[in-house]
Amino acid sequence: MLLAGDIGGTKTNLAIFPLDREPRVPVAEGTFPSAQYKSLEALVAEFLARNNFTIERASFGIAGPVVAGQAKVTNLPWSMDEQRLQEALHIPIVHLLNDLDALAHGVPFLEPTDLYTLNEGKGVPDGTLAVIAPGTGLGEAFLTWEGDRYHPHPSEGGHTDFAPTNSSEMEMLRYLQGRFEHVSYEHVCSGIGLPNIYAYYKEIVALSEPTWLAAQLTTVSDLTPIIIATALDKTRGSELCRATLGTFVSILGAEAGNLALKVLANGGVYIGGGIPPRILPYFTNETFLRAFEAKGRFRQMLANIPVHIVTNPKLALLGAARHGLEG
Repeated sequence: MLLAGDIGGTKTNLAIFPLDREPRVPVAEGTFPSAQYKSLEALVAEFLARNNFTIERASFGIAGPVVAGQAKVTNLPWSMDEQRLQEALHIPIVHLLNDLDALAHGVPFLEPTDLYTLNEGKGVPDGTLAVIAPGTGLGEAFLTWEGDRYHPHPSEGGHTDFAPTNSSEMEMLRYLQGRFEHVSYEHVCSGIGLPNIYAYYKEIVALSEPTWLAAQLTTVSDLTPIIIATALDKTRGSELCRATLGTFVSILGAEAGNLALKVLANGGVYIGGGIPPRILPYFTNETFLRAFEAKGRFRQMLANIPVHIVTNPKLALLGAARHGLEG
């Protein structure tokens, strides 16, 4: 059997697949709150204790950089080492890869039912593909055609400098520079970034925060789910939350366009991560595509690029499994 994992700062998904078939339907799977475990070894050991299978190889997508078989989760105090995992879990072969590398491994195998298309475009056959994924953090990757298959390339592009595209975003950048040593796209385009946009609109723009919303936010450590739910609430809602989500989508569009230009993603752009599928109504207007295409002389080139939101929540897990089969 093959053990695949999608290791995130908020949750960890694990699944077991047979090694002799396409990794689409697992024989066992589980989801765990990452922060409640002291290490990946402890979490995986608990999962394997519940499932009596002989694991011959494992492949884990990690939300953080992977260098020489070692990794640290960006938003968790975990450190991982392939050799140590092999010994602790008694698995002969263990691979660690960046979570966006895992996500990218799954992109070529997506079905139409796994996608919500924002722009049909005119994709170039075997053209480069770009992947941008706002979840807890912001991940970016791309894939190039290597003659018989796509080869993924991970990156840490989400940590590049945030570049405002209008006067309001410029003011927000100045506000955030007073709070952080370095303001990256992840600071404004991720689960950990949404509260920063919210704070700007509340403290600097002075949009009103309803008392019932303020009371809700004081009871949680993660503000993002409440901000999203309130922005989507048609009965009660909040201008503050709607402005926050609208700006988030615009920034995501601008950075997706930046990534498409940098890697010449004429095959298509895929938007992954946990947030976009939850806020699809905010993609149905022109906010995202306007920001995506606003690249001056290259506007028409961007308009020709297919853009899809990945709605399959298990893509990174399936991609890690695909990587495990290839390894």
